[in-house]
Amino acid sequence: MALTAEERMRAAEEAVRQLKAALGEVGITLPSLRMDPLSAADEGALPLVELGRCNLDTALRLVAVLEGAR
Repeated sequence: MALTAEERMRAAEEAVRQLKAALGEVGITLPSLRMDPLSAADEGALPLVELGRCNLDTALRLVAVLEGAR
């Protein structure tokens, strides 16, 4: 069964919440992490999660965490 637009928005918001929490547990903050509101504006659209930009230190910490997960 396909998700409604509202369900897709809630799912994207929940994904952002979970991602923020998981990154926070390893000391990483992506300041611009959010659901992109424009991607959810249309009834048939699929909401996007915007990761945003980060500084070099944060990028390197993110690489280290991802490499450790392999």
